[in-house]
Amino acid sequence: MVSEHSDATGGEASALALKILVAGGFGVGKTTLVGAVSEIRPLRTEELLSEAGQLVDDTDGVDHKTTTTVAMDFGRITIRSGLSLYLFGTPGQDRFWFLWDELSQGALGAVVLADTRRLEDCFPAVDYFEHRRIPFVVAVNCFAGARRHGAPDVSRALDLDRGTPVVLCDARDRDSGKEVLIRLVEYAGRMHTARLLDSVG
Repeated sequence: MVSEHSDATGGEASALALKILVAGGFGVGKTTLVGAVSEIRPLRTEELLSEAGQLVDDTDGVDHKTTTTVAMDFGRITIRSGLSLYLFGTPGQDRFWFLWDELSQGALGAVVLADTRRLEDCFPAVDYFEHRRIPFVVAVNCFAGARRHGAPDVSRALDLDRGTPVVLCDARDRDSGKEVLIRLVEYAGRMHTARLLDSVG
C-alpha cells in the first residue's frame, strides 16, 4: 500500500503505508490496542454480547467483557515521517474467522495478542499466520493480576518457529503498543527480504 504526496518544494515524495493485522483470541485486547495507538478516531464494529452469543463465546476469564468485535477494528499510526501503518483488528470468535482471509490480503504482517491466562486462545491465529507464511510477532498483553511469564516460556508453550519474536506489552499504553508495531515492521522487513533473496538465489 503506497501513496504519493507532494513535498514542500512541489516535488513528489513517496509515503509508505503498510497494512498490519492485530489478531488473537476473544477478549485479549485487540480493540484496546488499536484504539490506544491510533492517531485517528478508530473505527470499531462492536456489538453488545447477547444471550445467544453466550452459547458459543467462551467468556471464562473475561467476565467483565460486555461487547465484541463483529467485523474489524481500524486505526492508523505514523511510525516516522513517510511511514504509516494501517491497523486492522480481526474478530476473535470462531464464527467470524471467515473474515480473516479478506483482511489478510496485502498485509505486511500481524500482531498476535496473547493472554497467558488463556494462552490456548491464540493458537488458531498462530497457526493461521504460520500456514500462510505471514510474518507475525506474539505480544503478551500483561493483564493485572495475571502471572508473568518470560518471552522464552511463551515461545516454547506456543511451539513458535525459531526467531518468531515474543514481546511483553500493555495494550492500553500507546508507547508500549508502538514498540510492538516497530518490532513487527522490523521483523517482517527482514523476513520479506530473506524470501526475496532466496527466490533470486
